[in-house]
Amino acid sequence: MHNAETQPAPDKNTPWRAKPVVLVGLMGVGKSTIGRRLAKEINWPFVDADEEIELAAGCSVSDIFMVHGEPIFRDLEKRVITRLVSDGPLVLATGGGAWMQEPVRAIVKERATSVWLRADLDVLLDRVSKRHHRPLLEKGDKRAIMQQLMEQRYPMYESADLVVDSNKGPHEHVVELVLQALEGTMA
Repeated sequence: MHNAETQPAPDKNTPWRAKPVVLVGLMGVGKSTIGRRLAKEINWPFVDADEEIELAAGCSVSDIFMVHGEPIFRDLEKRVITRLVSDGPLVLATGGGAWMQEPVRAIVKERATSVWLRADLDVLLDRVSKRHHRPLLEKGDKRAIMQQLMEQRYPMYESADLVVDSNKGPHEHVVELVLQALEGTMA
């Protein structure tokens, strides 16, 4: 579980370092992978919202969806994210649907810097095909589902503070792009 007492002091010389960095985007875009590497690079804690939800619920995200349904999951997600962005500097990877909730967007806008990690459909399909723990992809054609999610969510993701492309290539490159975006030096 995340512990606020282990938080480093904010760096007053770099304004974005005064609050959490929240990564948003579709499943498979690399929020957790990029988030872990970004956190290591800036010496901040990394927290995965889905892992925190599982700790709070005592079961997996898939089980929450199956047993309790998506509305219960979304409520847990909102409460966990609200708590986490109130804890001080950290890098937080959110679930793909978290940003679709207005209360989540509002609290993140108020207390954090949001970064939309954006990727093309084929890149996302390649990545999500490697893992089988995605409740929204369990029934139906993955390409059609991902395309529909892109159409629904990309307009909302555009409201994030920053946008960074996370397409093919080394994760270190995406981390560098995120840092450049945070510093305002992206070309």
